[in-house]
Amino acid sequence: MSNPLIHPTAIVHPNARLGSNVAVGAYTIIGEHVEIGDDTWIGPHVVLNGHTRIGNGNRIFQFCSIGEMPQDKKYAGEPTQLEIGDRNTIREFCTFNCGTAQDVGITRLGSDNWIMAYVHLAHDCQIGNNTIFANNAQLAGHVHVGDFAILGGFTVVHQFVRIGAHSMTAMGSILLQDLPPYVTAAGNTAKPFGINSEGLKRRGFSSDAIAALRRSYKLIYRSGATLEEARSTISREAEAQPALDLLVDFLATPGRGIIR
Repeated sequence: MSNPLIHPTAIVHPNARLGSNVAVGAYTIIGEHVEIGDDTWIGPHVVLNGHTRIGNGNRIFQFCSIGEMPQDKKYAGEPTQLEIGDRNTIREFCTFNCGTAQDVGITRLGSDNWIMAYVHLAHDCQIGNNTIFANNAQLAGHVHVGDFAILGGFTVVHQFVRIGAHSMTAMGSILLQDLPPYVTAAGNTAKPFGINSEGLKRRGFSSDAIAALRRSYKLIYRSGATLEEARSTISREAEAQPALDLLVDFLATPGRGIIR
């Protein structure tokens, strides 16, 4: 018996694995190695391909291309993967690519993310949970994005850049270097503009935690201290204020250098 939740014009490979209550819209194509979790809704004219695993309760809107091969000339057909967590909303015309053998081989999107139209996640990107990517945010390969980060519309991110948790970019920002946790950024190229205090208040951060983060921001960007001196001071303060741990760990990890 045919599945009433799958439109008769959809093409679903017989080896694809679909969970309970998965709805598939008209003219959507689902490839052989795709796995879709329970209660996920796939709109019309979507292409799901590659070794792609999608969790439960997602919504993927029309004209998305999910799980295609990476846009990397070194890619030679390896069975790399794309993993998507639970309860994500992925709006129209998004393109998510699988990973490459030169990295971990998996592109990951966590859970509870709000991904607006025309967003591109290139190969090997690692995206956390509860993020918001506004229209036309574009991520090159190997980009890492922490939980609760917000990317404004038309934000463009250079490959290998790290974006810290609870950070935020303005519309049209160009990130060529790492954006530390909690920091807001804007411009081409992006410059720091304080911490994301309003977002932190909405997420229940205490006034003491926000004050400590403001002091840390001033120490990094306005005191004249070296980055290592700033990290050392922030590390000591983190013993009394755990919210600073994210910042300490981020500054201790090598990357492309933080935005200045």
